[in-house]
Amino acid sequence: MNTFSLKTAIGRLRLIGYAEGASFLVLLCIAMPLKYLAGKPEMVRVVGAMHGALFLAYLLILVQAKIEYEWSIKTLLLGMVASVLPFGPFVADAKLFRIETD
Repeated sequence: MNTFSLKTAIGRLRLIGYAEGASFLVLLCIAMPLKYLAGKPEMVRVVGAMHGALFLAYLLILVQAKIEYEWSIKTLLLGMVASVLPFGPFVADAKLFRIETD
């Protein structure tokens, strides 16, 4: 079974979660230091815009998965909190979403 299948809500959530988590880490660890330490703000604009779009997509797909899999409000809220923490989407995928869909 392809765990990143776009045919299922959980597959879409996992794929967008990984992309959103990676874009957040690139923003924090590469783009922001380039802006503040090297005076090059261009990357923050590009990566920031991509991260923003992925963040919104993650939240929308999270709500879709909550409805489809009948997750509790607690699971939804934990997924939302995970989306604003570095490494949060990766932890949520490993600990929260896999448990809820087994």
